Amino acid sequence: MFLPLGDEPNPRGLPVTTYALIGVNLVVYFFLTLPFSSVRPDVNDPRLAEYVQLLSQNFSQVALGEFLQRITEYDLLVFSYGYRPASPELVTLFTSMFLHGGFMHLAGNMLFLWIYGDNVEHRLGSVRFLVAYLCTGLAATLFHALLDAESMLPVVGASGAISGVLGFYFVWFPRNRVRLLVMLFPFFMNVIYAPARLVLGMYLIVDNLFPFLVTRGMDGGGVAYGAHIGGFVAGLGSAWWAERRGVFERPQEYYDSSLAVEPKASVTEVVAKFIEDRRFDEAADKYFQLTSELSRKALTPVHSITLSNWLANHGHPDAALVVYQRHLRDFPAGPYMAEAHLGAGLIQLHARNQPTAAYQHLVTVLDLEPHPETARHARAALEDIAGRQKFPVGRVH
Repeated sequence: MFLPLGDEPNPRGLPVTTYALIGVNLVVYFFLTLPFSSVRPDVNDPRLAEYVQLLSQNFSQVALGEFLQRITEYDLLVFSYGYRPASPELVTLFTSMFLHGGFMHLAGNMLFLWIYGDNVEHRLGSVRFLVAYLCTGLAATLFHALLDAESMLPVVGASGAISGVLGFYFVWFPRNRVRLLVMLFPFFMNVIYAPARLVLGMYLIVDNLFPFLVTRGMDGGGVAYGAHIGGFVAGLGSAWWAERRGVFERPQEYYDSSLAVEPKASVTEVVAKFIEDRRFDEAADKYFQLTSELSRKALTPVHSITLSNWLANHGHPDAALVVYQRHLRDFPAGPYMAEAHLGAGLIQLHARNQPTAAYQHLVTVLDLEPHPETARHARAALEDIAGRQKFPVGRVH
């Protein structure tokens, strides 16, 4: 058994939306799920007849008899407000996210949201995180409905939306570490650290994709694997697109620059000349006249790192981050990789107050066997991040 306990780095601050979502799910459980689970339904309730008819179509007579003895008012609530692919309703797309099949279902979902939600919320902001959570939850439910369009069985739970959060995390924080309680009793029981991307990759493939393929066309044990996969892919795609926008778009301060109409070769020649003459303002203005696509390898590695360093040191952090990111795009195994990661990490840390985003770059610096001075700056920044953790659990490597 592998149970996640936490992650690091974990940013300071109150993740309002994450905690609010956990709170709403708990309120629904304690004020609806628990009390209604001990109430027998009214035999005259028209929902009961419809629910029994549904059960008779999906279960054997023996199993049906057992179900009939255990039907509660909460079962009818789930039947009404869970999402049924064959009878879709707009309201149930949302209400289904806040209903759960039991305490363990709720506890597992809330644990994952508590561990992974704060970093994603810190990166997106509270309002955009709420929008992302709901939208990936909708995508998860609709993906499940696409795969099982004729089903009248209601789908409930926050798993799809939380899988969306995990998709964001997978793209944005691959170098984070997750604390796992490993219990292989009686042979091994300990807490270990594992890379976040490995843990989440196992969640997607081992916990969801394999079971989905194996149980396709059969009873999957009540687990909507398709919803988990759909939510994860929705979050992954959204995070990837947001990440690429930082490379595609021009910085706000250079929006006034008209796009270049002259050939790329002419522009790059002028930019190179400006950089060599140390006319960096003019070089930046000319460079950002190029579209993202035309900017591919428009600068040599040395010109790229020189321009981005100048921008970073002269009050243009957003523009510098774009050039650093384009450097990493254009020269993924080329010179000045460590310097580009360092520059991007320092901007994320100091200019944008995104220590977890900065961490991804800074630990990569040390993997690249950098110049001693570059390594010194990276280690100092990592020490800064270690001091900013909400729940210090040890030294950040």
